[in-house]
Amino acid sequence: MKHDERLNMYAEKTQEFLDIYLDKSNCKGQEIIIDAMRYSALANGKRLRPALLMEFCRISGKNPEHTLPFAAALEMIHTYSLIHDDLPCMDNDDFRRGKPTNHKVYGTAFAVLAGDALLTHAFELATQYENLKHFEANKVIQATNCIAKNSGVFGMIGGQVIDISSENKDISYDELITLQSYKTGALICAAAEIGCILGGASDTEMEAAQKYAQAIGLAFQIRDDILNIEGDEQIFGKPVGSDEKKQKSTFPSQIGIENCKRKIENLTDIAVCAAVEGFKDSGFIVYLAKRLSNRNK
Repeated sequence: MKHDERLNMYAEKTQEFLDIYLDKSNCKGQEIIIDAMRYSALANGKRLRPALLMEFCRISGKNPEHTLPFAAALEMIHTYSLIHDDLPCMDNDDFRRGKPTNHKVYGTAFAVLAGDALLTHAFELATQYENLKHFEANKVIQATNCIAKNSGVFGMIGGQVIDISSENKDISYDELITLQSYKTGALICAAAEIGCILGGASDTEMEAAQKYAQAIGLAFQIRDDILNIEGDEQIFGKPVGSDEKKQKSTFPSQIGIENCKRKIENLTDIAVCAAVEGFKDSGFIVYLAKRLSNRNK
C-alpha cells in the first residue's frame, strides 16, 4: 500500500468509527448535544493522532484496526480541546477547519457540554470491555493511563494553562518550548506511545517512538505558527494573523521565520533518524514526518 493511501485509510476508518459511535439512536432529549459533538468530531481534520497510534501499533506487530477505540478516543479528546480553545473565554475564534466554530453554531453552553461529553466518551471507549478481546488488561490500563496523563495538568491542559498565563507577556524560548511540548506535543506523543503499548513494542522501539513524536510534535507547532502568518486562510481553515493580534508568543516572534524553517528541517531529520533506527518498517512514519514539515493546513 502506498503511504498516502495508508494515511487516507487511517483517516477514513477513524471517521467511520466516530460516525457510528456518535449516533443518536438512544437519545431521549439529548439530540442537540450529539449534533454538537458530531459537528466538530466529524469535521475535516487531519486525523494525525489516530494515524500515528494505528501505525505504531502496526509496525510494533499488531493489527492496527483493533486500536480504533483508542484512536477515536484520542481524536475526541483533541476535538474537545479545540472546541474549548475556540470559546469566547479562551481564544474567541470564529472559524475552525474552514467553518464556524462550535460555539458560533450551538452557543457557548452547548459547546462547553459538547467538549465535556467528548472527553467523557473518550474514556468510555478506552475502557470498554470489548477491548479485552484484542489486548491484555494491563495493556488497556496502561494505554488509558497514557491518554489521561497526556491530556491533563502535566499534558495538554497544562500547556493551555501556560499559554493563557503567558498572553501579553514576554516569555523565553525555553518557556515557549515547554508550553508547546505540553499543549500540542503531549497528545502527539500519547498517540505514538499508545500504539507501541498496544502493539507490544520493545523498550528500544518505545524510546525511538517517543523521540520521533517529540520531534514531529514541535515541528508541527512551529509550522502552525508560520502558517498563522503566511498561510492561505482558505486552506489553513482558520484566521491568519490571529496570534499577532492576541500578542501571543510564537516561534516566529522568538527566532524569526527563516530560523523556524531551519528548525523544522532539523526536527524532521531527528524524527526520520529515530524512525529508521527504531523500526524495520519505518517507511510510513518517515513519509509522515516529511509530509507534516511541508503542510499548508
